[in-house]
Amino acid sequence: MAVEEPSYRVLLAESPFEHRLYTEFVVAETELTGDFDTASRNGFRRIASYIFGENALATGESKKIAMTAPVTVEENGNGWRLHFVMPATEKINTLPKPKNAEVRLRRIPEHEMVTVRFSGWTTRAAIQQQTEQLTAWAAKKNLRIAGSAQVARYDDPFTLPWRRRNEILIPIDR
Repeated sequence: MAVEEPSYRVLLAESPFEHRLYTEFVVAETELTGDFDTASRNGFRRIASYIFGENALATGESKKIAMTAPVTVEENGNGWRLHFVMPATEKINTLPKPKNAEVRLRRIPEHEMVTVRFSGWTTRAAIQQQTEQLTAWAAKKNLRIAGSAQVARYDDPFTLPWRRRNEILIPIDR
């Protein structure tokens, strides 16, 4: 079954790197503390609970929201921010309100990102190596970094490591 991903247009591609223009989308996000793995697990559970029905429409009913990819984690000050992109058919005013106060909905305007795709585990060493390579590629292309790196995971945890699709995404100035 295909899982929806955010819409983007590739502006420049030199495998495994891309410069992308993303259209506007809405995310359900949460902030966490702790190490990367613990924050990833706890954040995933928190947002998954929201999309599986821990939410309330204006009528008081709950609504199940389709799963999308990727699940994205970024360092945020002294902790982490994890988000799921909501389906393109949903807008911030059509989504149900999260019952958990630690889950927020946020609109992400159109933006540009540089990305690098890799497989395997998202260990601290792999994340650092891929981020350094992506940053160097962006500098070589005269693209100015405008934010922190995000770790994007596209597959479920049962996918074999060599078949996993991971990306590092970094926002750039337009």
